Amino acid sequence: MKILVINGVNMNMLGIREPDKYGSMTLKDLEKDLYAYSFELGIDIETYQSNHEGEIVEKIHSAYNNADGIVINPGAYTHTSVAIRDALSAVNIPTVEIHMTNIHSREDFRHKSLIAPVCMAQISGFGFDSYKLGLKGLVNFLKSDSKIKE
Repeated sequence: MKILVINGVNMNMLGIREPDKYGSMTLKDLEKDLYAYSFELGIDIETYQSNHEGEIVEKIHSAYNNADGIVINPGAYTHTSVAIRDALSAVNIPTVEIHMTNIHSREDFRHKSLIAPVCMAQISGFGFDSYKLGLKGLVNFLKSDSKIKE
C-alpha cells in the first residue's frame, strides 16, 4: 500500500513559522517521523511539499494509478484553491485533509475548507499527530471492506 503525503504552502517553514502554533519541529523532522511511522503501519509513503499550487495539482495527478491514498495539508490553499479541490476530485483517490492547528478555532477565513468536501475526512488540531491520525485512519479504511456511510 502506498500513500502520498502532500504538504502545501509555507509548510517548508515549520520550525521557524509561528512556533507557538506549529512547534519547533521542521518539515524534515516531520518527514523522518512519518517514514518511521509508515514502517510501523507496514505501508510505503512518499512525501512532497510545494509552495506552488500548480505543482501540487501535478503531484496529485501523478498519484492516479500510483497511490492508494493521499494525506494532504494544503496550508492556506485549503481556503482558496479550487484547482487542488478539482485535482483531488479528478483522481478520485481516498484522501484525508489534515491540519496541525484547529482551523475552526482560528480566524474566520480559515473556517471554510474548499478541500474537505472532496475528502473522506478532515483532521485538525493535533499538531504533528494530525498526520499520524490521518495516515492510520486512511490505512484502516483502505484495509477494510466497509464503505463510508454518509
